[in-house]
Amino acid sequence: MSLKTLVKISNVTNLSDARYCAGMGVDMLGFSMDANSPDYVDPKKFAEIKAWVAGVQIVGETTATDPEIIEQLLETYQPDFLQVDEAALLPYLSTFGKNPGGLRLILRVDVPQLTLDQLDTLLQTGVANAEYILLESNGPLHLDTDLKTFLQRQAARYPILLGTGISADNVQELLAELSVQGIALSGGIEEQPGNKEFGELMDILEAIEED
Repeated sequence: MSLKTLVKISNVTNLSDARYCAGMGVDMLGFSMDANSPDYVDPKKFAEIKAWVAGVQIVGETTATDPEIIEQLLETYQPDFLQVDEAALLPYLSTFGKNPGGLRLILRVDVPQLTLDQLDTLLQTGVANAEYILLESNGPLHLDTDLKTFLQRQAARYPILLGTGISADNVQELLAELSVQGIALSGGIEEQPGNKEFGELMDILEAIEED
């Protein structure tokens, strides 16, 4: 199975999501390493899920800003990518990791917290060490004309993953219009083990399957 663009699934919490998404050909599965997060996946469960999925990059997600805490998380989880919310950490964190180029990093940005000017400044000055910049929104976000024009311009310069404003109805159009590197969708909570209503996630992935 292959998809028309790079896809990251954020906040995966269970094996059924992970296996379904890996089977659909997504590129990255993200897991929250923060014990205070509702989507937290403890190291034991993480290792179990990781053992079941092959051919997918594993992203450790954290909102922590203390380098020592992040170091401990990296040691425990050993993900392929680390996702952080704080651009100032990137130069330091990029020196970690077994890869010759250092640790592979994703910077997550909560778009509504910034004006377009602030976002522009962040992209120009703060993202040099990130392999991808994930633009998400903690609340509903309307992709209005100004934001779309901004994204169009920035997607030509930066490796942007769009993680907000996507639906099964508009995903093809957004990919064509914005030329972003890929999209990010959210996993979520399983009602009971093995019983998962994939709903929109499934619809979006099916909409971007290669014919």
